Amino acid sequence: MSLRALTGGAVETNPIAADRVVEGAPVETTKLEYERDGKIFVGEWSATIGAWRVRYDEWEFCHMLEGVCELVPDDGGDAKRFGAGDSFVIEPGFVGVWRVIAPMKKRFVIRFD
Repeated sequence: MSLRALTGGAVETNPIAADRVVEGAPVETTKLEYERDGKIFVGEWSATIGAWRVRYDEWEFCHMLEGVCELVPDDGGDAKRFGAGDSFVIEPGFVGVWRVIAPMKKRFVIRFD
């Protein structure tokens, strides 16, 4: 059995690409704390208020630390709102809009198949 403690990792801050932005001028910050074989990533992510288009080809588990976000699927399904303390999974194939209603921070685990 292998165990690895997550420690401080590389931090990167960028505006969301202009061609994906739906509203506002959101900026994201990612702190990558673990990566394995280009298939699994663990870290912390935050974003400022705004909305942008997303398309997921991977699995992502999220645990909200602060703020409020909403995921709005393109398939006509209901928007889902999440706040501090909530956890959720985004499955491959999700296409829609990620909206940050209050500046947010989350922990994440991403897995590419």
